Formats: sequence, structure tokens, C-alpha cells
Amino acid sequence: MSDPVLPTPEQLQRRLQELLRTTFAAPGNSPENPPTPTEPADKVPPAIQDFHLTPREVKAHLDRFVIRQDEAKKVLGIAVCDHYNNARVMASREAGAPPLEYAKQNVLIAGPTGVGKTYLVKHVADLIGVPFVKADATKFSETGYVGGDVDDLVRELVQKADGNLALAQYGIIYIDEIDKIATSREVTGRDVSGRGVQTTLLKLMEETDVALRGGNDLQSQVQAALEFQKRGKVNRESINTRHILFIVSGAFDKLTDVVSRRLKKTGIGFGADPAAATTLPAELLRLAGTSDFVDYGLEPEFIGRLPVRVVCESLAEGDLFEILKQSEGSLIRQYERAFAAYGIEAVFSDEALRHIASLAVRENTGARGLMTTCEGLLREFKYRLPGSPVRTLEVTPAVLENPEAAIERLLQAGAENARQAQSLVITQFAERFGEQHGYRFRFSPEAVEAILAKSVEKNISARDLCEGLFKDYQFGLGLIHRNSGQTDFEIPAEAVESPDRVLSQWVVASHRTQDEHDENS
Repeated sequence: MSDPVLPTPEQLQRRLQELLRTTFAAPGNSPENPPTPTEPADKVPPAIQDFHLTPREVKAHLDRFVIRQDEAKKVLGIAVCDHYNNARVMASREAGAPPLEYAKQNVLIAGPTGVGKTYLVKHVADLIGVPFVKADATKFSETGYVGGDVDDLVRELVQKADGNLALAQYGIIYIDEIDKIATSREVTGRDVSGRGVQTTLLKLMEETDVALRGGNDLQSQVQAALEFQKRGKVNRESINTRHILFIVSGAFDKLTDVVSRRLKKTGIGFGADPAAATTLPAELLRLAGTSDFVDYGLEPEFIGRLPVRVVCESLAEGDLFEILKQSEGSLIRQYERAFAAYGIEAVFSDEALRHIASLAVRENTGARGLMTTCEGLLREFKYRLPGSPVRTLEVTPAVLENPEAAIERLLQAGAENARQAQSLVITQFAERFGEQHGYRFRFSPEAVEAILAKSVEKNISARDLCEGLFKDYQFGLGLIHRNSGQTDFEIPAEAVESPDRVLSQWVVASHRTQDEHDENS
């Protein structure tokens, strides 16, 4: 048997390059063309140069998306404004100026699941215009990895900033479930799942340089090798974490026990602190001090890097109702869009929202319980109504309590019910249009029929159809009003087929009226 023929080094290189091209085929991200930063790290991004927000403005923005948690909003507003104002001042200083002393205000948020912790941080980052990275601390403990995975959070900021190093170094890193990496004081030896991760995070939270290419990332190492072969040197760019804001959070369920024990010890005897008598979890968390977090299992150096601490409150049934009704990110908007995709207009009564909230609060998962509850209540409607003649779904407590009967009723009523409901929608559209622009605006009976027929034909709601057809009418009607003084408009059926042509004819006729008036006068 003859010896196998081994490939030459040149053949090996070509095969390796071909393999890498097919494996990492993303445009602009192949090993032969490694990603290059779009902006140098020393350039100050506009988001930082133009930062002039106040804590009240940050809170007002968060109020649009998160219900309650006023204290957390205030604390985040203050910490964020201090952090980025300092970054702006430092970036504007002349080269060679003496450094300014500043202690980073990294934040720890404690509170149960589903109360809006992640939502708060995400919308802060959106408001400022900096990249945002979220990770669960359990990711690091499960892999048992001490350093590389944690550093990858910083590299991910660069990816979120589309390679803009200047912007990435001002980003926000949010680590949830930080309480899961707390370790017992009795653990000895090497503990990679908790203490090791805390130690690694220490360096990032203070200030360090993180290489853009991970030492344990095979793709990065291959890129470096090919780059060295091609150019004779390796790009060793890094990102500094000095201005990266770190925010961590966790439920800290057992921390209340630690605080309670301390309070009992210090609260014995005459003149004891009344706080020792509290049993409310949120109140106990607010009383937690650095020593309590250390006793809980966080390293003193680690908790010391988190000087800003705030507690989020549990959400009651009324809070869940407010989330559904008032929040700009309400889950109800998502369900309205889901039904609208099938040409069905879903209308939720306040009583229905209260019914959903009353069931969701039993899940004990905060706002996350709303998704679980809504999915269970509306599943059959989402399955059976698409493709049916039903064009409107009025969601009430009775409908939610007996979905089978409600669906049968809707399907039996069929097109007639849908037509009546959509006719009402058309009338309401005309009334709102008139109120907004100061005219009497209405559709003729023939126009209503034409809109109903076209909404079925195009499989969209009557409201969306009207908004599309008559989106420019306020301008034309305003011109007609100026020419002729007319304030009463009845839309004919022809306008449904050719809205622009009909409006143009009206405008031309109003000009003639104006001309005749001018001649007579």
C-alpha cells in the first residue's frame, strides 16, 4: 500500500481560505477582509458632543414606556446625566490638560422579574443614541468561563455600533441576573462560576483596554494569521472601557433574609430602629447596605464598583392595566397589529384590559405575565378568525371568558356584522376628520358601500383604507374653503375609486366660484 499524497503548504492555504470564505461569508466580515473601525476611537461621536439632557427629561422619556418605578427612573436619570456630562467635558478638554477625577456611577437595580428593569435601560440607551448590549450573568456561570466571555460584551458593543469605535466606547452594558453569580463565603479554591466572573467584571467596570479580537476566538485568530501573512503585521486595536456605563440587575430574592437578620441583630433593645420590624421585600431591599450584599455573596470590590443602587417595585393588578392601556410599548398594540395583518380590527374595552390584568397578576412574573395571559386568551381567535368574513373583533370580558361561543357568534353573524361594525368605523373616521380640520365631513351611503367593498377586496380594515385614500384631503379642502367658504363636504362613491381626481375637480370648481364672485363684485 502506497503512502498517501499530502497536500503542499500552498494547497493547504488555498483550502483553508476557501473554507473560511464559505463559513464566514457575511459581507465585509471575511477573514481576508477583517472588519475595520468606521471611526477612530479618539473621535468624539455627536451623541456625546450634543448631550445636554437633564434628569427630568430622561425620566419624562421613560414615563412613556414604563409604568411606575419612579424612583428607578430618577436614579437612572441622574446617573446617566452625570456619566455622559462628564464624558462630554472630558472629551472637550484640550490635549495635555490635567486629568479630571471622576468615579464612575455604575448602577445596580434590584427587584423582581417583569417590572421593567431591562426596558428602562434599553430606552435610556435609545434616548442617548449609544449602543446597548444585554447579557445574563448566568451565561458566564454556565460556561464556567472566567474572562473571554465577559470581554465579549465589550466587543459586542462595537458590533452594535457597526464598527464605530468612537461610539462603542460610550455604550451601555446591561447584565441581568447578577445575583446568580453570588458565591457563598464558605467556598474555597477556584470558583469560575461566580467569584471569577465578578473579578473579571471588576476590570471592565473600572477601566481597561479590551482587544477587538478575542484570544479564544478561532475566527479572530485565523483573521489575524491571514492579516499577518498578507500585510506583515496584525491590527491590534482595542476599546477602552473608561466611558462605558455598566448597569446590573437581579431579583436578589434571598437578600431580604440577609437584611432581615441584620436588622434583628441591630434592632434589639430600647430605642431600636422601627425599620427592623418591616417585612415587605421591597422595603427590605431598600435597606440593603454594602455589607448585606457582601454577606449575600458579592465580592466587596465588585459591589464597590456599583455605587448607585435602586429598587424596582412589584407590579400590582392596577399597574398591569396601566401598562396595557397607557404604555407606548403596550402588548395590546402588538395584538392589534397581529389581527390587522389579516384585515381584522381588534378593539379592546377597558373592562377587557382589567380582566387580562387580573389574570396576569396571578402569574407572579410582573409584566411578563401579560404575554402568557394574552396568548392563552386570544389563541383561538388568532387561529380561527384570519381568512373569515370577520373584520372587527370587539374584545370584552364576556368574549374572553367564553371564546368558543364568541367565535361561533362572530362567524355566524359573518359578513353582516362585519359590515355594520366597519360602517361605524367609517362614520367615526369621518367625524374625527371633521373635528380635526374644522369641517363637516361625511360619506354618502354609496361611498360607505364602496369603502366596505374595497376593504374586503384589499383585505385591510376600513379605517386603514380611509386613512390611505383621504390622507391629502385636508389640504385640498382647506383650499376649497379659502376659495368658496365651503365647510360642508359629502364624499361621493367616485372619490373612493379616484380620490385625487374628485378632489382636483372640486378645487377647480372652487376657483371658478371665486372668479365669478370677483367679477360680480
